[in-house]
Amino acid sequence: MEGRQLASEFELLPAIDLMGGRVVRLEQGDFARETTFSTDPLAVATEFASGGATWLHVVDLDGARTGQPAHVGFVGAIAAALGPKVRIDLAGGLRTLEAIEEGLAAGAARVVIGTAALGDPGIPAAAIAAHGADRIAVALDVRGGLAVGEGWRTDAPGVPPDDAIRRLADVGVATFEVTSIARDGLLGGPDLTMLGGLVDVGRGRVIASGGVARVEDIEAIRRLGCAGAIVGRALYDGSLDLAAALAAAADSST
Repeated sequence: MEGRQLASEFELLPAIDLMGGRVVRLEQGDFARETTFSTDPLAVATEFASGGATWLHVVDLDGARTGQPAHVGFVGAIAAALGPKVRIDLAGGLRTLEAIEEGLAAGAARVVIGTAALGDPGIPAAAIAAHGADRIAVALDVRGGLAVGEGWRTDAPGVPPDDAIRRLADVGVATFEVTSIARDGLLGGPDLTMLGGLVDVGRGRVIASGGVARVEDIEAIRRLGCAGAIVGRALYDGSLDLAAALAAAADSST
């Protein structure tokens, strides 16, 4: 890890995963391994904002599974209720330029393209041309060493994530949200080896997801040179305190 530099800004993004209007968490991206944490997503968003969060990572799981966004209205509700003090990072089912435009128009500060970006880099390229690189990110869901589309499918084809980063950076992508599917929702710690290798590619900002469970995990992710961390289940089950997580994210000495 020697020689890596801390990102100038480190984002701590509490996750709000939506399915059927409920806030849920999946284990390893498996729709059959779902836990419901709330039936009031706006209350969850408000609680995170009241606790000091300035980013929210909102995932439309219904949209991810069907390819048709189903929770854009929730983005608008957050934006209306919380205003500019909270920025929304929206993911799930954004596979067309029209869907991307709709998410941004609803109030998302940044949208995250996953399956579509791996299949056609022209989609993020066109979105960046229209909206700027700071409003477009790409999700890389990594299973068995490969970045895969439709990450819940165990038979989904994939490509090496470093190759995906280089290919997508060539069309202007500057932010990559990287999830270790094997660790997602299990609270076992992030895949630091994988994340460090992708930071070392040096072709964009890497935001880490999957397995983040402790303050020490956030500190380790920051030391790697990552630009942020997405935190989900640990905040919901109480094993990670939001205030402590935000403090670790803001501490430039970690």
